[in-house]
Parts: sequence; C-alpha cells; structure tokens
Amino acid sequence: MSTIRPSRGRLRIYLGGAAGVGKTYACLGDALLARDEGVDVLLGYLEPHGRERTEERARSLERAPVLGAERGRAETEVDVDWLLERRPTVAIVDELAHTNASGSARPKRYDDVERLLDGGIEVWTTVNIQHLESLNDRIRALTGVTVRETFPDRLIRDADEIRLVDLSPAALRERIARGLVYPIDQIDRALTGFFTLENLAGLRALALHELAEIAAAEARSIRRDASAGVTAAERVLVAIGGRPDSANRLIRAGERLAERSDAPLYVLVVEPQDGRVSAETARVLDEAEALTRTLGGTFLRRRSDSPVDQVLQELEAQQITQVVLGQTHRSRARRLAGRGMIDTVLRRSHGVDVHVVADPGATGR
Repeated sequence: MSTIRPSRGRLRIYLGGAAGVGKTYACLGDALLARDEGVDVLLGYLEPHGRERTEERARSLERAPVLGAERGRAETEVDVDWLLERRPTVAIVDELAHTNASGSARPKRYDDVERLLDGGIEVWTTVNIQHLESLNDRIRALTGVTVRETFPDRLIRDADEIRLVDLSPAALRERIARGLVYPIDQIDRALTGFFTLENLAGLRALALHELAEIAAAEARSIRRDASAGVTAAERVLVAIGGRPDSANRLIRAGERLAERSDAPLYVLVVEPQDGRVSAETARVLDEAEALTRTLGGTFLRRRSDSPVDQVLQELEAQQITQVVLGQTHRSRARRLAGRGMIDTVLRRSHGVDVHVVADPGATGR
C-alpha cells in the first residue's frame, strides 16, 4: 500500500533590515487576523526578546510546546515532531537563522522549517538581511561585524511570499533609545555600535536590493518559460585556491552572479597532482565545499600540476558561460608580462565572460 506524501507547505518570510524593525510583531498581527478568519494558526516558536508588546500580542495565540536542551541548559528549541503530529495550517517559527542547541535533531532552525514544509505545514518565519549567506562578506565590509548565523539563499529565493518590514534608520534608533528593542543597560552600546545611521542605511538598502533581485529573477524566469529554448542557458564557475581570506568570498560572489543569471553554480579547486596540501589548506577547502553545498552549488575537486590548464579544461567540460576568478597578489612587472591565471583565461577562453573579484589584500604594486 503506497503512502500519499503531503504537498509541500508554503513559506512566508518576514524580512527586515535589522533587529527591532517589528518583524515578529507584524507576523503576530497577521496571525491574529488569520485566526479570526478561521485559519488554524499557532506559535511553533517565539523569540520575544523581552519585548512586552510582542508578548502581549502573542498571548492569545495557541503555542506549541518546546524542547529543552540537554544537560539542563536554558535553551529551548522547536518541537518539530509535535508540530507534525498536530498539523496546524500555519506554524509561526521565529528567527530563521538561529543555530540550534547542541544535541538537537537538526543543527539549524531553517532545517526545522524545511522539515515542517516537507510535512505539508505552511510556515511563517522572520529573519534580518545580514543573515543571508551570500551577503556575509558585504555585511562584514559594511558593519565590521562577522555574522556567524546565516541561512542559505535558496530559502529566500524559493519563498512563496516575502514581506518586507521596513523602518527608517532614524525611526529605529529612536525605538532603541526609548528602550523598546533592548534593555536600558544595552542602549548606549547598541546605538554607538552596530545600530549607527550609516550601518542601518546600508542594511536597509541591502534588504531593498535583495527584493528587487528576487523580483527581477522571477521576471526572467517568466520570460524564459514563455520563450523556452530560445535563449542559451548560463552556467557559472568559480575557481578558488586554498587562501582562507578569499575562497568563501569568491564563492559568495559567484552565487550572487549565478542567482542574477538564473544559472547553476560550480566551484572548482585544483589540488596538486600528488594530493599534498597543508592542514590549513585542507580545512579551508572543506569549509568551501560545505558552503558550496549549502548554497546549492556543485563542488569540483581536480588534481593537476597546471591549475590554469585545468580551469580551461573545466570551462569546456561543464559548458561554462561565466567564470569568476580572484585578483592575485602579483607584481606590476608580472602583470605587464601577461603571466597568470586571469591573463591566460582571458586569452584562451572563447565565449566565456570573465569576472575578476577584487582582493582587499592586494597591494597593486
């Protein structure tokens, strides 16, 4: 006897430029309206952060039990099994990029969300733009902060609905100053640290730009479907090395390009023919492979004592149309002599667009 699998649930994301703009509050307001219209909606997990108005709005909604962390720690996580058994029409799961407590069934909250979606439950969730994986390097350059908790771009790309919860930088700073976002003893540090006018304006611009990119990708998809087979498919390859300060940055740049081009992403690393690499290089490449898979790309490991020839061979084998290369630390004399990966690929590749990603550490001498 065959088992009928439930259709995948819909995903709604409440996206904000920064903490405190009101994502959870807006989500709860929509939940109350849906409940009053007869929709079976409940709180799968809520992170109120001590905000009284948020707690007040959530009080009348049915709330799922939560799982306690191991060894008596204070953390609690989403009880996915309970929700799958209860099967509400809509489950609200706050903080999409959250890292689950050690010992949890799944490492990230977005894994919990995907499990619920696979079970046929519609999920409404909240997240800030700085947690988007492909923007990690840009967020660090903008704010000086390395965001440790990220979520893969495919979730926002495949979401059925994205609701931008927007607040001007000045209005958000006013909310923080009034104690509506953080406790009183954290206000000064917040306003002089992460939540400066410059940072907030940049984050807000990134959120708006991301929505514009998604809308543009949808328009391209519609045009492509309407003229199936007319335009050639794009394919993006990123060539990386073992430098810890550049591999992930190149992959994220390539993912953004692949998304804009509606193209599959390939990441290539060429190791020495004898396979000998340092422990640090091996660690960097393992992290790069994990990031590539998180972003939905294909990681290619090849062995050759001629990396340039291997890159050119892979461009042809994978029918690549766009390649991403990193700027190198080469002297001006060597650049003028025309030696190196970038120069050779430009000369010898045909019909391939070459994108060179600037290296913040390159001196240009």
